[in-house]
Amino acid sequence: MNPRRPPSLPLFAWTFLAYLRFSILKETPTPRQNGKMVFGHAWVLINPLGPYERISSGSSGGWTPLMVVKIQRCFFTRFETRRRGSEEKGGAFVKKGKRITAIILGSLILVCLSPYFSLAQQKVITLNYSHIMPGAAKQAMLSDEWCKEVEKRTNGRVKINFYPDATLAPPRQTYDAIIKGVADVGCTMMGYTRGRFPLMEVADLPLGYPSGYAATRMINDFYKEFKPKEFNDVKVLYLHAHGPGLLTTRSRVEKLEDLRGMKIRATGISAKVVQALGGAPAALPITGTYDAIAKGVVEGVFTPVEGLQQWRLAEVTNYTTESYGIAYSTGFVVFMNKNKWSSLPPDIQKIMEATSAEWIEKTAKLWEEMDREGWSFAEQACMTFVPLSNEEESRWLEAVKPLFDDYLRSMRAKNLPGEEALKFCFDYLQTQEK
Repeated sequence: MNPRRPPSLPLFAWTFLAYLRFSILKETPTPRQNGKMVFGHAWVLINPLGPYERISSGSSGGWTPLMVVKIQRCFFTRFETRRRGSEEKGGAFVKKGKRITAIILGSLILVCLSPYFSLAQQKVITLNYSHIMPGAAKQAMLSDEWCKEVEKRTNGRVKINFYPDATLAPPRQTYDAIIKGVADVGCTMMGYTRGRFPLMEVADLPLGYPSGYAATRMINDFYKEFKPKEFNDVKVLYLHAHGPGLLTTRSRVEKLEDLRGMKIRATGISAKVVQALGGAPAALPITGTYDAIAKGVVEGVFTPVEGLQQWRLAEVTNYTTESYGIAYSTGFVVFMNKNKWSSLPPDIQKIMEATSAEWIEKTAKLWEEMDREGWSFAEQACMTFVPLSNEEESRWLEAVKPLFDDYLRSMRAKNLPGEEALKFCFDYLQTQEK
């Protein structure tokens, strides 16, 4: 039987091995030396052409000795040559110089090719990924694509089981679940655990985001610049943030007085924004917002425009106030259990980091695309977009100003660089177009 070729062994290696076989097995006729039979001995690595081989002989017109090579787990093996079908008994041998050359060259090849054989013997690394979004959400679909891309780039050495819809852990417990090893990789919204990421909370403030693309790029650049210690217990792969959070309601809102006392679905920082504007925040999951508005439990919601389509909120609301001056965002983090990360081979770590870097751009573009689709969906549903006058926008900006003061005060109390963080965000967004 032919020796099995390792699937990852490149063609050039087999070609070189074949060349080596022919170079050390050249026939040297020796009918008899002092009446003794001469047996040739040599050491070869692998016989890529099969364990049996005949080479034509020009001296006798017959056949050269039958070379029998016994393959033993790709290590060097010894072979012996014997002449068959010849009247005159004899043998063939490999000269000492060629034998030494073969040993040296074979050793070098074995060293060079050893990674290919070790890869084949490695076990598949299985990771579990817990995601807070439903499987049908485009954000979850893109995360699933990330899993498949990592598997592809590692040639199947890594297998990632993707669990959307908070299957492995509730949204508010996802971060702790990853730390405890319930899952290996996770994606969660940082606003679910207020106070746990104090410096990074700046990204959730009503900074006046122009787009989800700008928000996602900014939050990643912010992380690279400040490297917040609040993430020291995990390995951060990448971050992203949704598009401008705007006010969407059943009744028209074009000035602060229209919003006063109105019950608005909002969580985290957006709840503080509602309160600062004179409304009454109601903490509800986004998945329950449609029914809450339809039943009159709440009168509106702070959400990016993509939510009008993805959560079909355009079907139960009538107006979106273009409050871009105080548009907020919400940061998401994709992260990994730190011990699990440390256990990965360095080359796999590099592959995952490179893939994650590419997914920053992909996710940024996805948020942008989803906002465009949400806008189109809302127009088809006959929703009205209400712009704020310059004077009214200044009033809204003044109303939320205490939120920035609170953030700076909190950072000073924690001895964190709040002023630098806030300046970084404002400077970054000023370079972006609305």
